[in-house]
Amino acid sequence: MGYGMPRVLVTGATGFVGRKLVERLGGDHVRLALRSEHNPWPQVQATVVGELGGATDWSKAVAGIECVIHLAARVHVMNASVEDEHLFDEINVQGTRRLVEAAGAAGVKRFVFLSTIKVNGEATRPGCAFTSRDEPRPQDAYGLSKWRAEQCMFDTAERYGMQAFAIRSPLVYGPGVRANFLRLIQLVGRGWPLPLGAVKNRRSMISVWNLCDLIACASCTSQAGSAVLMASDGDDVSTAELVRQIAAAMGRRPLLVPVPPVMLRALGRLTGKQGELARLLGSLRVDITDTRARLGWSPPLSVHEGVRRTVNSFLAERDSHGT
Repeated sequence: MGYGMPRVLVTGATGFVGRKLVERLGGDHVRLALRSEHNPWPQVQATVVGELGGATDWSKAVAGIECVIHLAARVHVMNASVEDEHLFDEINVQGTRRLVEAAGAAGVKRFVFLSTIKVNGEATRPGCAFTSRDEPRPQDAYGLSKWRAEQCMFDTAERYGMQAFAIRSPLVYGPGVRANFLRLIQLVGRGWPLPLGAVKNRRSMISVWNLCDLIACASCTSQAGSAVLMASDGDDVSTAELVRQIAAAMGRRPLLVPVPPVMLRALGRLTGKQGELARLLGSLRVDITDTRARLGWSPPLSVHEGVRRTVNSFLAERDSHGT
């Protein structure tokens, strides 16, 4: 789907999502805000802003810009320390506050902020899904920092008459994905049996391609008003089904052993892996009905296609290193 793009500033362009977004947007209407002089895309205009925080000077970066797409952030870490919590506040909250103030003062028309579903919480009950109307219930310092950043954005945008969108995304997968998703790909590739055959959960995810398409759509929508936009591929899968799709993309038969989830959770408590197993066993569903209606947007790629592309990228990378 194509969009008539405004003059945009992208932060976090060298990150996991940012790299795909720059590829998706292209053109001389894009400006990058970078921490250093190193620009992976010499053909794309860039402004060096240094480290993100409450003292960052954004004046040159936002000059002449119609829309800011703010991806740069301190990302989630397990077992956050006091220092991590300080950085979440300085980078995610104060850094966003500084940028949105500069954008408003420069006459920017629209601000698109990549948030996280962790603002809503960590899990959903059976038959339920998170919506943009739910009361935020962040459970950790990262989720709390993103919620506070959202509040800063919406408050400041209203004061300047600027449209603002907070995109709450669940797990994003694609080339270069890490954590549990990568581990599942690696384990399936090695032919190891996985004790996930009895898992009946439902989880929302979003491929990096679908997320970038949503960001592009939000950055140039003709619809008025600010909003929280829930994001997903639009089709929830169980962890067992995800393993089957990964295996199919590899041309393998999945080795799924039906171990009761209660036993896996007990093992998680014994090994200190409760958090990782909670994401493999629990449900987290996202309702994108309002996003579809507001923007007229639908995910262009199915989960099946997104997983296939991700696995193919992993295999190509692995083969290029001869492993």
